[in-house]
Amino acid sequence: ERETTRYMKKYERYEKRTRRYSAHLPSCIGGVAAGDKVRIMECRPLSKTIKFCVIEKEAVE
Repeated sequence: ERETTRYMKKYERYEKRTRRYSAHLPSCIGGVAAGDKVRIMECRPLSKTIKFCVIEKEAVE
């Protein structure tokens, strides 16, 4: 899930927008649970909705 802000000219304020990505988790990348921060990369379409692949797990700070 990615969160961005967008300026609304009419209201002179910013709004938050979120986008969810369906990503394939390869078997070679282990230890990833739902809700973990990961880095994804675009790849060929693997199914109707999956067009991204997990490439690494980000460190928790």
